[in-house]
Amino acid sequence: MPADTRDHQPGPERFDVVIIGAGHNGLVCAYYLAAAGLKVKIVEQRSVVGGAAVTDEFHPGFRNSVAAYTVSLLNPRIIRDLELHRHGLRIVERRLANFLPLPDGNYLKAGEGVTRSEIARFSARDAKRYDAYSIEIEAIADVLRALALQAPPNLVEGSWRAALVEGWRALATGNRLRHLSMRQRRTLLDLFTKSAGDYLDGWFESDPVKALFGFDAVVGTYASPYTPNTAYVLLHHVFGEVNGKKGAWGHAVGGMGAITQAMARAARERGVEIETDAPVRELIIEKDRAAGVVLRDDRTIMARAVAANVNPRLLFDRLVPADALPQEFLERMRRWRCGSGTFRMNVALSALPNFACLPGNAVADHHTAGIIIAPSLAYMDRAYDDAKREGWSREPIIELLIPSTLDDSLAPPGAHVASLFCQHVQPQLSDGRSWDDCRDQVADLMIATVDCHAPGFAASVIARQVFSPLDLERTFGLVGGDIFHGALSLDQIFSARPMLGYADYRSPVRGLYLCGSGTHPGGGVTGAPGHNAAHVMIRDHRQWPR
Repeated sequence: MPADTRDHQPGPERFDVVIIGAGHNGLVCAYYLAAAGLKVKIVEQRSVVGGAAVTDEFHPGFRNSVAAYTVSLLNPRIIRDLELHRHGLRIVERRLANFLPLPDGNYLKAGEGVTRSEIARFSARDAKRYDAYSIEIEAIADVLRALALQAPPNLVEGSWRAALVEGWRALATGNRLRHLSMRQRRTLLDLFTKSAGDYLDGWFESDPVKALFGFDAVVGTYASPYTPNTAYVLLHHVFGEVNGKKGAWGHAVGGMGAITQAMARAARERGVEIETDAPVRELIIEKDRAAGVVLRDDRTIMARAVAANVNPRLLFDRLVPADALPQEFLERMRRWRCGSGTFRMNVALSALPNFACLPGNAVADHHTAGIIIAPSLAYMDRAYDDAKREGWSREPIIELLIPSTLDDSLAPPGAHVASLFCQHVQPQLSDGRSWDDCRDQVADLMIATVDCHAPGFAASVIARQVFSPLDLERTFGLVGGDIFHGALSLDQIFSARPMLGYADYRSPVRGLYLCGSGTHPGGGVTGAPGHNAAHVMIRDHRQWPR
C-alpha cells in the first residue's frame, strides 16, 4: 500500500508581494519593492513580459513594437534608478518630430530648429505666436512633471491623522501651483477643462498648424478635438522628454520591448521572480485582506500584499470577489469609462513610402518623424462623428511611424517596418456587429488612406499585423482598446483616478494596491504609477500581517 504523501506535498508559494501583470508599471513597482528588501513575485498571463510595450517578429525577418510604439513619457528618474541603459536600453531621437502631408500637395514639418519657419509658410501671425505658445505649454507641462512621481491629494473620511496627511499633501501641491503667475494659473484651468480645439483656436489661425498640435489631444481618446477636457489630453502628451530634451520623441532600439526587457533584467537582478503563462483567476481574501492569488491552473500564491497592474474595471469586476467590495465602489468601477477608439496595425514594407508632397524613397528626415494624416481639427471632428454613426471613420486619423529608419535591426536590408496608430473606431461596434468580422475591411481602409498620400504604399505592404479594439482587449487587457486603462477625463484624473477617496494607490480591500495606468498620472509608457504605488507600499509594509 503506497505511503500517504499528503503531508509532504509542497505548500503554496509565499512572498511579501505578488504583482498581477508584468507590464512596464508592474516591473517598475516590483523593482522598487525588491530594492527595499521585500520578496516579490510577478505573475503574467502572456508568455512574454512587457504588457503592451513589447516587440514581436510579426513576419519572418520583420520585428516591431506591437502596441505601444514610441518613447517620450518614460520618466527619466525611473530610467536612472533602474539603470536601464546598463541593462541594454538605448533611445534614439527622431530626426524630425512630426510631418503632416496635406491634401493640397503641401506639407508641414515640426522639429528642433524648423517648426517656426515651417509654420511661417502657412501664417506669419502663427509663427510669431509660436514661441509664446511653447513657453505657456512648457510652464504647465513642468507642473505635471513635478506631480507625476507623487501620489495626488486623496479625499478621505475617517481619522484626523489621515486627514492631516492628505492636507499636507494638498498643501505641497498648492505650493507648486503658487509659483505660477496668475496668467499661468488661468492657462492651467483652461488646459484642464477646455477642448483642445477651443484652446488652439485662441492661439492660431492656420488649419495645418492647429492640426499639428491638436493631434496630441485625440491620441488614444475617443473624442473630437472640440470635446471638453481634450486640452488636458494634449498636455498629457507633451510633458515627456528623451535624452534630456523636454517634449522630444524617440525610438527604443529593438522596439518598445527593449524597455520592458531592460526593466525585467533590473527587477530580476534585485531578486524579483517573474512567471509568465500564469493568468490569475481570482484574488484570495482572508480576514478582509488581500492574501494572494489563485492562478488559472489552481495554484495558489500567498502574499502579505497584492498589487494589480491591470485596468481597474477588470480588476474589480473579474478578479476581486464582489462581496469583498463596498457596493457603491463596485457600481462606480463598473462605470469606469474605457474605450480609446484605437485601431492598431504593424506592416512589413518592401520600400519606404514615397509621399506625393515630398517625393523620394531614400530615407529622409520626414521618414523618421511621426507622420500624421489629419490635416485639420475639422477633419478630426468629422472622423469622430463618422465613427459614432458608422462604426469607423471613412477618412481616419492615422499616425504612421517607420522605426526601421532609425533602427535597422527591425527589418531586412532595403525593407522597413511601420506602425499605424489609427482612429476613430467604435470601441464596441454597434448594431450587433463584431470586430472579428470587420477587422480586415477596416485594415484595408487604413492602408488605402496612407496610399492616398504615398501612392504605391499599399503595393509595398508585404505583411500586416492587425489589432482591432477587441483584439487589444483580448491580447493586452486594454478594455475597449483603451491604451490609458481609462479615459483621461476630468472625472478620471489626478485625485479622481480611479475614484475620489482611492487616489493613493490603495483600494477598499486592505492589502490590495493598484500600480497600473488606471492610477495617477495615467496612461502612456511612463513607469510613474508603478513607482508611486511601490513607495506607498513600502511605507505601509510594516503594518502588513506576518
